[in-house]
Amino acid sequence: MTRRPRLQVGAHLWRGLGAVALFGVMAAVFLTAEFGDPAGLGAIESVTAGIGYALFDIPNEALDATGTEPFLVAFIVIAVVLDAALEGAVLLARREEGGQIVEALTTRGGEE
Repeated sequence: MTRRPRLQVGAHLWRGLGAVALFGVMAAVFLTAEFGDPAGLGAIESVTAGIGYALFDIPNEALDATGTEPFLVAFIVIAVVLDAALEGAVLLARREEGGQIVEALTTRGGEE
């Protein structure tokens, strides 16, 4: 026999109502916020071009006006983090059999 679901009133109900109220306040704030006009990059074609000029230290008049160095720092930090993640994935992909490290991509074709 099945029963109807019942609403359990308790302390958890107030937390849920608080979360819904907080969501409503945050939605109202974000929907009524006014943003200024976008600044743009000035004379430079794109962020990628600016990073390239800054990375290879190529003099460019537009690069000085836009200031893409924060983008360059973020680019290098992301590159280092992705490199560390790749090396960690390779390290975790190794496994041990009989006390020796065995590569994850070794083939055992023809070995008996």
